[in-house]
Amino acid sequence: MLDRIKSQLDLFSSAERKVAELVLSQPNAFIQAAVADIARDAGVSQPTVIRFCRSLGCAGLSDFKLKLAGSLVNGVPYVHSSVGPEDPTSELAAKVFDNTVSALIKCRNEVNSAALDDAIALLAHARRIEFYGLGNSGIIAADAQHKFFRFDIPTVAYADNHVQAMAASLLGPDDVLVAISNSGRTIELLDAVEIALAGGCKVVAITSSNSPLSKLATVTLLADTQEDSETYSPMISRIVHLVLIDVLAVGVALKRGPGLARTLEKTKRSLKGRRRSLDA
Repeated sequence: MLDRIKSQLDLFSSAERKVAELVLSQPNAFIQAAVADIARDAGVSQPTVIRFCRSLGCAGLSDFKLKLAGSLVNGVPYVHSSVGPEDPTSELAAKVFDNTVSALIKCRNEVNSAALDDAIALLAHARRIEFYGLGNSGIIAADAQHKFFRFDIPTVAYADNHVQAMAASLLGPDDVLVAISNSGRTIELLDAVEIALAGGCKVVAITSSNSPLSKLATVTLLADTQEDSETYSPMISRIVHLVLIDVLAVGVALKRGPGLARTLEKTKRSLKGRRRSLDA
């Protein structure tokens, strides 16, 4: 709810905006306050408070308070931001799925098509592609390498910061480095990106808005998720990053044309005979 209010600040009337700013500055106090106190503190009339709530799709103040309170509930630290220890399995499953689906829809709606086009073009014509990520992002880098090496492009993934720095120094103008980081603030990864850029290498970043990595990269694909990765285990951002990698892989496959099908067929053929039949 707070994120929704922030995103709609410019759409409110001047009076409603005062109520919005009060909610953003004191959300917990707002839940406990009577309509007269809210109107007084915001410097507006009581009907304005009700109009503000209805502009957000709520039936009235009470309905708004319930939804606001629900959005302020803290989850289990280091586990998940939306679940509670008392949640039954069916509910925690629904919450994890719903959070992920919502994040994917948000990313789909906000993704920059021009940036995707630029990233796909760079990758499709690269002499060599390297994927860098540390920690959780290192796993995503490995998944990306598994997809892209089949396109007959020399491809590697590194999750060790020392190796990243050394490998980055060997990259040149015909190469592309894909740097993956939810925070975009990891010092060792930023160092490797700067080394690669100094050698003329192009950098595609998958990261969050306004991060140091997003400002360094040649092309940035933003993956902003409502997930406090400082407190909770990163789950949603990981899925969003994986889907962006899939989008890039499909885009590169289409860009490289019909000839790629023969290459992919060879890789599939190499696996024949390595699976048991269903009736075995």
